[in-house]
Amino acid sequence: MGVLIDTHSHIDMRIFELDSILSNAKESNVEQIIIPSVDRNSFEKVIEISNKYDGVYCALGIHPSEVKNAKDEDFDKIIELSSDKKVVAIGECGLDYYWDKTFIEEQKEAFLKQIKIAKALKKPLIVHDREAHKDTFDLLTGNIKDEIPVIMHCFSGSLEFALECIKKGFYIAIGGVVTFKNAKKVHEIAKKIPLEYLLIETDAPYLTPEPYRGKLNEPAYVKLVAEKIAELRGISFDEVAEATTQNARKVFGI
Repeated sequence: MGVLIDTHSHIDMRIFELDSILSNAKESNVEQIIIPSVDRNSFEKVIEISNKYDGVYCALGIHPSEVKNAKDEDFDKIIELSSDKKVVAIGECGLDYYWDKTFIEEQKEAFLKQIKIAKALKKPLIVHDREAHKDTFDLLTGNIKDEIPVIMHCFSGSLEFALECIKKGFYIAIGGVVTFKNAKKVHEIAKKIPLEYLLIETDAPYLTPEPYRGKLNEPAYVKLVAEKIAELRGISFDEVAEATTQNARKVFGI
């Protein structure tokens, strides 16, 4: 069975018993996991976990929902701590207009700061984009010209938008939503985008795939994502595993 990489998993959250879920991941051939931070309070924790366990890496960033509480020195801290060998990306960062539209300008400002940090450090950028497709795309394309890889985490746009992102060289990351029966947009994307731009993730503990929907998500379940993509594309599981793993290793240098 092909080796898998979960490119986005919040296993630093207290709800997880790390030894147990990492053992489950190994049993499902998930050999590498990337933990994105979401705020200043999580920076050291994701680094600590990454250095404790083989095959675990992290990203440093401030989630758009957390930027209201961010200080200038928090962005300086991202730069300082990114020298750790287990920090392989900047993020997750971006724009989220779903929950709260009262601080859009602050979100854009924080996103731009993190784009600049990623470029300066030559690290990939993990992008959160929820109901903010145009602004997210404009900020990315206006400030990045092939210098660094861009990962569109938990992609929620249309196939047309996915293809526009791919034209710019961005990677499309798909998670457990692809296993949902009514997720027609994600099914279409999983079927039709070029494999060389596809990454897989869990976004654990959120968005648990079928048949475990309603329960806690964990890295082992990225196997279910790969299986569903293989089914939708009419190709073997191993083809999906090999392509997405090669992509992740290339993007994150792991």
